[in-house]
Amino acid sequence: LLDLDADPVAVDAALRGDPLLRPLVIRNPGVRVPGTVDGTELAVRAVIGQQISVPATRTIASRLVAELGKPLTVATGDLTHVWPEAEAIADADVTKIGLPRARQATLKSLASAVAEGDITLDPGADREHTRAKLLELPGIGPWTTDCIMMRALGDPDAFMPTDLGVVRALDRLGAREDPVSISDRWRPWRAYAQQHLWATPQ
Repeated sequence: LLDLDADPVAVDAALRGDPLLRPLVIRNPGVRVPGTVDGTELAVRAVIGQQISVPATRTIASRLVAELGKPLTVATGDLTHVWPEAEAIADADVTKIGLPRARQATLKSLASAVAEGDITLDPGADREHTRAKLLELPGIGPWTTDCIMMRALGDPDAFMPTDLGVVRALDRLGAREDPVSISDRWRPWRAYAQQHLWATPQ
Protein backbone atom coordinates (compact mmCIF):
# COMPACT_ATOMS: atom_id res chain seq x y z
CA LEU A 1 0.00 0.00 0.00
CA LEU A 2 2.74 2.48 0.95
CA ASP A 3 5.50 1.32 -1.45
CA LEU A 4 7.82 0.81 1.51
CA ASP A 5 10.16 -1.57 -0.32
CA ALA A 6 11.07 1.12 -2.86
CA ASP A 7 14.55 2.65 -2.93
CA PRO A 8 13.77 6.37 -3.10
CA VAL A 9 17.46 7.31 -3.16
CA ALA A 10 18.02 5.32 -6.36
CA VAL A 11 14.79 6.60 -7.92
CA ASP A 12 15.58 10.22 -7.10
CA ALA A 13 19.14 9.89 -8.41
CA ALA A 14 17.88 8.57 -11.74
CA LEU A 15 15.05 11.07 -12.22
CA ARG A 16 17.07 14.04 -10.97
CA GLY A 17 19.37 13.51 -13.95
CA ASP A 18 16.58 14.54 -16.32
CA PRO A 19 16.44 18.33 -16.82
CA LEU A 20 12.64 18.35 -17.02
CA LEU A 21 12.14 16.43 -13.76
CA ARG A 22 15.12 17.78 -11.78
CA PRO A 23 13.28 20.72 -10.15
CA LEU A 24 10.31 18.48 -9.31
CA VAL A 25 12.49 15.86 -7.64
CA ILE A 26 14.44 18.50 -5.71
CA ARG A 27 11.15 20.02 -4.52
CA ASN A 28 9.63 16.65 -3.50
CA PRO A 29 12.34 14.05 -2.83
CA GLY A 30 11.45 10.52 -1.80
CA VAL A 31 8.13 10.31 -3.65
CA ARG A 32 6.52 6.87 -3.55
CA VAL A 33 3.80 5.29 -5.66
CA PRO A 34 0.59 4.57 -3.72
CA GLY A 35 -0.56 0.99 -3.97
CA THR A 36 -3.76 -0.69 -2.84
CA VAL A 37 -4.86 -3.27 -0.30
CA ASP A 38 -7.12 -4.96 -2.87
CA GLY A 39 -6.09 -5.16 -6.51
CA THR A 40 -9.52 -6.25 -7.69
CA GLU A 41 -11.20 -3.31 -6.00
CA LEU A 42 -8.73 -0.91 -7.59
CA ALA A 43 -9.26 -2.46 -11.04
CA VAL A 44 -13.03 -2.28 -10.71
CA ARG A 45 -12.81 1.35 -9.62
CA ALA A 46 -10.55 2.09 -12.61
CA VAL A 47 -13.12 0.60 -14.98
CA ILE A 48 -16.00 2.43 -13.32
CA GLY A 49 -14.05 5.70 -13.46
CA GLN A 50 -13.37 5.65 -17.18
CA GLN A 51 -14.40 9.01 -18.67
CA ILE A 52 -16.41 10.17 -15.64
CA SER A 53 -15.65 12.42 -12.68
CA VAL A 54 -14.35 11.28 -9.31
CA PRO A 55 -17.67 12.07 -7.56
CA ALA A 56 -19.59 10.09 -10.19
CA THR A 57 -17.17 7.18 -9.79
CA ARG A 58 -17.68 7.27 -6.03
CA THR A 59 -21.45 7.20 -6.45
CA ILE A 60 -21.46 4.21 -8.77
CA ALA A 61 -18.92 2.33 -6.64
CA SER A 62 -21.12 2.94 -3.59
CA ARG A 63 -24.11 1.49 -5.42
CA LEU A 64 -22.05 -1.56 -6.38
CA VAL A 65 -20.98 -2.14 -2.79
CA ALA A 66 -24.50 -1.66 -1.42
CA GLU A 67 -25.90 -4.06 -4.00
CA LEU A 68 -23.27 -6.81 -3.94
CA GLY A 69 -21.06 -6.32 -0.87
CA LYS A 70 -21.44 -8.34 2.30
CA PRO A 71 -23.01 -6.26 5.10
CA LEU A 72 -20.84 -5.71 8.16
CA THR A 73 -22.09 -7.18 11.43
CA VAL A 74 -21.59 -3.77 13.00
CA ALA A 75 -21.66 -0.74 10.73
CA THR A 76 -19.26 2.15 11.45
CA GLY A 77 -20.67 5.40 10.18
CA ASP A 78 -20.89 5.22 6.40
CA LEU A 79 -18.90 1.96 6.37
CA THR A 80 -21.63 -0.66 6.09
CA HIS A 81 -20.43 -3.31 3.63
CA VAL A 82 -17.30 -5.16 2.55
CA TRP A 83 -16.22 -4.66 -1.07
CA PRO A 84 -17.78 -7.46 -3.19
CA GLU A 85 -15.67 -10.41 -4.31
CA ALA A 86 -14.92 -10.80 -8.02
CA GLU A 87 -17.21 -13.84 -8.15
CA ALA A 88 -20.14 -11.79 -6.88
CA ILE A 89 -19.62 -9.12 -9.53
CA ALA A 90 -19.13 -11.68 -12.30
CA ASP A 91 -22.41 -13.42 -11.48
CA ALA A 92 -24.50 -10.32 -10.76
CA ASP A 93 -26.90 -8.16 -12.71
CA VAL A 94 -25.11 -4.80 -12.77
CA THR A 95 -27.60 -2.98 -14.99
CA LYS A 96 -28.95 -0.85 -12.13
CA ILE A 97 -25.79 0.77 -10.81
CA GLY A 98 -25.61 3.48 -13.48
CA LEU A 99 -22.95 2.27 -15.91
CA PRO A 100 -23.36 2.38 -19.70
CA ARG A 101 -23.98 -1.05 -21.25
CA ALA A 102 -20.47 -1.34 -22.72
CA ARG A 103 -18.90 -0.51 -19.34
CA GLN A 104 -21.13 -3.13 -17.67
CA ALA A 105 -19.70 -5.72 -20.08
CA THR A 106 -16.15 -4.59 -19.28
CA LEU A 107 -16.80 -4.80 -15.55
CA LYS A 108 -18.20 -8.31 -15.77
CA SER A 109 -15.42 -9.50 -18.09
CA LEU A 110 -12.80 -8.21 -15.67
CA ALA A 111 -14.52 -9.77 -12.67
CA SER A 112 -14.89 -13.10 -14.49
CA ALA A 113 -11.22 -13.15 -15.49
CA VAL A 114 -10.18 -12.53 -11.88
CA ALA A 115 -12.69 -15.01 -10.46
CA GLU A 116 -11.55 -17.73 -12.87
CA GLY A 117 -7.87 -17.13 -12.14
CA ASP A 118 -6.98 -15.86 -15.62
CA ILE A 119 -5.82 -12.56 -14.12
CA THR A 120 -4.10 -12.03 -10.76
CA LEU A 121 -4.02 -8.49 -9.43
CA ASP A 122 -1.33 -8.31 -6.77
CA PRO A 123 2.37 -7.37 -6.66
CA GLY A 124 3.44 -11.00 -7.04
CA ALA A 125 1.70 -11.45 -10.39
CA ASP A 126 3.59 -11.79 -13.66
CA ARG A 127 3.45 -8.26 -15.05
CA GLU A 128 3.74 -8.97 -18.76
CA HIS A 129 1.15 -11.76 -18.58
CA THR A 130 -1.23 -9.57 -16.60
CA ARG A 131 -0.79 -6.62 -18.96
CA ALA A 132 -1.51 -8.79 -21.99
CA LYS A 133 -4.58 -10.36 -20.36
CA LEU A 134 -5.99 -6.99 -19.31
CA LEU A 135 -5.59 -5.56 -22.81
CA GLU A 136 -7.49 -8.55 -24.22
CA LEU A 137 -10.60 -7.60 -22.25
CA PRO A 138 -13.24 -5.50 -24.06
CA GLY A 139 -13.20 -1.89 -22.95
CA ILE A 140 -9.82 -2.00 -21.19
CA GLY A 141 -7.17 0.02 -22.97
CA PRO A 142 -3.68 1.25 -22.13
CA TRP A 143 -4.79 3.97 -19.65
CA THR A 144 -6.79 1.56 -17.48
CA THR A 145 -4.16 -1.15 -17.81
CA ASP A 146 -1.32 1.11 -16.71
CA CYS A 147 -3.37 2.44 -13.81
CA ILE A 148 -3.88 -1.14 -12.62
CA MET A 149 -0.26 -2.11 -13.29
CA MET A 150 1.01 0.90 -11.35
CA ARG A 151 -1.15 0.60 -8.27
CA ALA A 152 -2.20 -3.05 -8.01
CA LEU A 153 0.95 -4.77 -9.27
CA GLY A 154 3.45 -2.16 -8.11
CA ASP A 155 5.05 -1.85 -11.56
CA PRO A 156 7.65 0.94 -11.14
CA ASP A 157 7.72 1.56 -14.90
CA ALA A 158 3.96 1.83 -15.55
CA PHE A 159 3.09 5.15 -17.15
CA MET A 160 -0.12 6.74 -18.45
CA PRO A 161 0.95 9.05 -21.31
CA THR A 162 -2.61 9.99 -22.29
CA ASP A 163 -3.66 10.91 -18.75
CA LEU A 164 -4.96 14.47 -18.72
CA GLY A 165 -2.98 15.36 -15.60
CA VAL A 166 0.24 14.13 -17.23
CA VAL A 167 -0.44 15.97 -20.50
CA ARG A 168 -1.22 19.24 -18.70
CA ALA A 169 1.82 18.95 -16.43
CA LEU A 170 4.15 18.41 -19.38
CA ASP A 171 2.61 21.41 -21.11
CA ARG A 172 3.17 23.58 -18.02
CA LEU A 173 6.77 22.41 -17.89
CA GLY A 174 7.28 23.42 -21.51
CA ALA A 175 7.94 19.91 -22.82
CA ARG A 176 8.31 19.77 -26.59
CA GLU A 177 8.22 16.01 -27.18
CA ASP A 178 5.19 13.78 -26.90
CA PRO A 179 4.68 12.06 -23.51
CA VAL A 180 5.69 8.60 -24.74
CA SER A 181 9.01 9.81 -26.16
CA ILE A 182 9.83 11.86 -23.09
CA SER A 183 8.92 9.04 -20.72
CA ASP A 184 11.44 6.70 -22.33
CA ARG A 185 14.14 8.78 -20.62
CA TRP A 186 12.66 7.92 -17.22
CA ARG A 187 12.73 4.13 -17.50
CA PRO A 188 12.58 2.03 -15.36
CA TRP A 189 11.03 4.56 -12.94
CA ARG A 190 8.21 6.08 -15.00
CA ALA A 191 5.56 5.44 -12.33
CA TYR A 192 7.55 7.71 -9.98
CA ALA A 193 7.95 10.32 -12.69
CA GLN A 194 4.19 10.30 -13.09
CA GLN A 195 3.69 11.03 -9.39
CA HIS A 196 5.95 14.07 -9.77
CA LEU A 197 4.01 15.25 -12.82
CA TRP A 198 0.69 14.86 -11.03
CA ALA A 199 2.04 16.96 -8.14
CA THR A 200 3.19 19.90 -10.27
CA PRO A 201 1.60 23.23 -9.23
CA GLN A 202 -1.48 24.16 -11.23
